[in-house]
Amino acid sequence: MQDAQIHALTTQVLWICFVLAVVFGAVAQRTHFCTMGAVADIVNMGDWSRMRMWALAAGVAIVGFNAMVALGWLEAGDSIYATPKFVWLSNALGGLMFGFGMVLASGCGSKTLVRLGAGNLKSLLVFIVLGLAAFATLKGVTAVWRVATVDRAALTLPAGQDLPSLLAGAIGVARPALALGLGLIVGGALLVWALARPEGRSGETLLGGVATGAVIAAVWWASGRLGHVAEHPQTLEEAFLATNSQRMESLSFVSPIAYTIDWLLFFSDTTKVLTLGIVTTVGVVLGSALVALATRTFRWEGFGGVEDTANHMVGAVLMGVGGVTALGCTIGQGLSGLSTLSLGSVVALAGILLGAVLALRYQVWRLERTA
Repeated sequence: MQDAQIHALTTQVLWICFVLAVVFGAVAQRTHFCTMGAVADIVNMGDWSRMRMWALAAGVAIVGFNAMVALGWLEAGDSIYATPKFVWLSNALGGLMFGFGMVLASGCGSKTLVRLGAGNLKSLLVFIVLGLAAFATLKGVTAVWRVATVDRAALTLPAGQDLPSLLAGAIGVARPALALGLGLIVGGALLVWALARPEGRSGETLLGGVATGAVIAAVWWASGRLGHVAEHPQTLEEAFLATNSQRMESLSFVSPIAYTIDWLLFFSDTTKVLTLGIVTTVGVVLGSALVALATRTFRWEGFGGVEDTANHMVGAVLMGVGGVTALGCTIGQGLSGLSTLSLGSVVALAGILLGAVLALRYQVWRLERTA
């Protein structure tokens, strides 16, 4: 494959992922898809409708990803989520920080982009602060802290940390077949639970869940199948085009926000090129804005006071540091990572959910105290 072909293929991957992100943003704005909102509905009102939407998305993504593994199109180990190095403490503590922070900031990274597209100026501040905190945790002062502390608590597994890789050798079943079986079992269980009640079969829930899960799987295909080059002409090594991690990627919204800010600040630097994370970040904002304008729900919204501003800033810092430490957010670990059946993603997701519940309880305590 020649350089011109590589460039053309990279452009194709970026356009496909951009369009898919526009769809994600439009659907999220239309259906109010939000992991933090789903947890808040349960804790505050006992309403499981949005959690069923989330479970539907997770089920579709898990079945879709593992079906592609069975077809030989993808390998879970080609992602950051399923490497043999299991950073369990980073996953757990980072997830806890992210979950607590997303409640303070009124939504996770993806919800921040969706709200920004609908005119929420509070989300603009969260976007900037989250991006700066994430970049510092990727390459700056908090990165030094991360590497020197929590990242050291790691286990090196004999195979990738995805369940098919871990179990394949133990039970003597080929990994592709095992991936298909486990994907159908785990993903199917989530689908059955999501659809078991009438609220899980409503039009809005079906749209939000199925479309979101399908977008996650489709981005995996674009990055891991279409964008995979067995031998790059410049390095003569295997490559996944247009990704910051140099591995195949799907949607995630912590590190990509940091890379988006970096790209905007150093736009004239020719080494700063568009990547999957950057175009999907922009795509979500655009998709949300299109729906908000079309439905006349676009409106400018600012902070209610000093405490509101402080909460959003602290929440953004926690999300930026926690999201990078955990290797992902509610979408990155919660859907993209979980679709690989990674142990780290399960731990990170558990931390995120626990952090969100603790933050919601904290908010209730604060309200009762001020009353």
